[in-house]
Formats: sequence, C-alpha cells, structure tokens
Amino acid sequence: MLKKTNFILNSFKFITIIILITWLIMPLIPLVFFSFSKGWVFPLLLPKYWSLNAWNYALSDTAGILESLWLTIFISLSVTILSILIGVPAGRALGIYKFKGKVFVELLILAPIIIPSIAVVLGIHSVFISIGLTNTIFGVILVHLIPTVPYMTLVMSAIFSNFDTDFEYQARSLGASSLKAFYYITLPAILPGVVIGGLFAFLVSWSQYILTLIIGGGKILTLPLLLFSFATSGRNDITGAIGIIYILPGIIILIFTTKYLSRRNIIGVFGKI
Repeated sequence: MLKKTNFILNSFKFITIIILITWLIMPLIPLVFFSFSKGWVFPLLLPKYWSLNAWNYALSDTAGILESLWLTIFISLSVTILSILIGVPAGRALGIYKFKGKVFVELLILAPIIIPSIAVVLGIHSVFISIGLTNTIFGVILVHLIPTVPYMTLVMSAIFSNFDTDFEYQARSLGASSLKAFYYITLPAILPGVVIGGLFAFLVSWSQYILTLIIGGGKILTLPLLLFSFATSGRNDITGAIGIIYILPGIIILIFTTKYLSRRNIIGVFGKI
C-alpha cells in the first residue's frame, strides 16, 4: 500500500513538473522560430525559409539593442540595490516591532501594487517635470522603486517575523559592534530573503514598460520599449531575437539563485505568513 502511494505521489510530481516545464517553454518556441526565419506564416508548422538576418541586426552596433540591454541591466541592478537598502530596514521594523497603525502602514506599502501603475505614474510625472527628473535614467530608477520596494519590504517583513533578536543582543554583549553583529549574525539569517526579494525587485524592474515610457519620455530606451516597438511594426524576426535576449538575464539569475529558492528556504521565509 505504501509503495503504491509513493508511486502515485512520484507520478503526480513528475506530471506536474512536465506540465510546468511545458507551460513555461512552449510560449518561447515561436520566438526561436521567428528569430531564425525569413518568413513564417500560418498555416505552416515550421518556417519555410531560415535566416540569421535578425540576429545579425540585433547583435550589430548600429541597432542599439545591445546598448539598451546594458542600460536595462544597469537600471534593474540599481533598482534592486536601492530596494534592498530600503526594504531591509523597513521589513525589520514591520516584522519585529509592534506599534499602533501597523496594519495601516502595511496597506500603504501594498497600495502601489494594488493601484494601477498608470494612475500612479501620471501623478508622479507632473512632479518629476517640476524637478527635472523626466527623460533621465535617475528618474526611471526612482519610479521603478514604486512597484519593487513593496515586494522587498513584504519579503523582509516575513523574514524578520521569524528572526530572534536575542542573537544580536548576545553578540553585542560579547563586545561585537552593531556592524559586526549585523554582518555575522543577522545577514546570514536573512540572506535567503534578501536574495528572493532582490530577485523579485530585479524582474519587476526589468519588465517595466509603462513607467519607463512615461518618465523616460521615449528617450530612455530599455529592452521592453524596443521589444514593443518592433512587435507593433510587424518585424517578427527581430522581435523574436530581442525577445530571447530579453528573457535570458532572468533565466540566468533564476539559475544562480535556485539554491535559495529551495523548498526549505521558501518555508523558512514564508512559513508564518
């Protein structure tokens, strides 16, 4: 009976993994075909003519795609670092301390996620115009913090709700400075949450279109803007090439952070939510 139950569970897990992989991989297959085709029209199952023209153009210096790639990486990394610097202390305050109006504060933190981005950014746009932050990289970085900081703060709040501050007090009583207590005691305990929150922050910033378009004014050309531009122009081959370039950093980051996204760490982070 036990063997039969284990067989059923293992079969269910295998089927679930296959479905998940299929769900994630299948939408990417047309991008690959488009990027290597000269023309692919319905009802052909495969492109009739194959070509590297799209990739030659995408990787050329004149296309500006690689420049947009590095710009997008720079913006997303900057947003991630700032989100960590803001989200860690904010999450500590929400996770450890109890104070009046805490629920209201948590609702305020969730507000940028609940309210449509376009409604938020239109109000911010007028403010950024008055202080000269529109059409600038710094302005785009600041506006990307609106959807990313809530994710970082909520993840760190869950982490710190399970954190025992007595370890810090013991380190301080033994002569450790605040910085050493944080580096040797607190940081190792919260590192999985920092990695998870940072991953969310990076991917959210990486995929921003509306916020970048409005605050950047079309002058800050990130990959999502270029991808949408070519997609609406009917250049499916170049769209496919840009689409593959666009998803690669997220896949690479996910691979390198897999060990932090294991079942044990996820339970440790979110077990008491």
